[in-house]
Amino acid sequence: MRLLESQAKQDQFGNPVFLQHSVKKPKPIDTVQGTPQKSQVEKPEPLKKKVSTVKVMATGYTAGYESTGKKPNHPEYGITFSGVKVRRDKNTVSTIAADLKVFPLGTILYIPGYGYGIVADKGSAIKGKKIDLYFKTTKQVYKEWGKKEVEVQVIRKGNGKLTEAMLRELGEAMEVNQEIPEDLWNEAV
Repeated sequence: MRLLESQAKQDQFGNPVFLQHSVKKPKPIDTVQGTPQKSQVEKPEPLKKKVSTVKVMATGYTAGYESTGKKPNHPEYGITFSGVKVRRDKNTVSTIAADLKVFPLGTILYIPGYGYGIVADKGSAIKGKKIDLYFKTTKQVYKEWGKKEVEVQVIRKGNGKLTEAMLRELGEAMEVNQEIPEDLWNEAV
């Protein structure tokens, strides 16, 4: 076998991992009853993403005074620690809060019963393996969620930053149910 390419990627913790793709040398042209056949080159198998699961205590929060201490006329009402606006979108990705030492900003989680969440915020009561899921109203928090222990899937570990543009682009890619390109993962989170 010969080495075709070496690519730098990141593992689930953001550490660089060098992946190598290799292929077998092409076979010489064969002839079957005098007809030349094309050489066959084996393609490398697609890389499989490792997804880890983490058991967390998940609660719900709102942008309101009861969760943040801010009223609607406050200039930072509805703005997360990362600077993006809070959002709940069952079809793409919603903003969530977490302990940034456990799940850095930009970390994408799949939360059973909630959907995809991206860490955009932190909270004073969110320490260790706890997450806070955004809902528009306290009524929704109690009716749709409450407080649950769940096993979340860590889809992608964040790099500590998140912007509106990154969140919008990620949401658009997820909305059309297409495979998220690796360069978008690296650029967006």
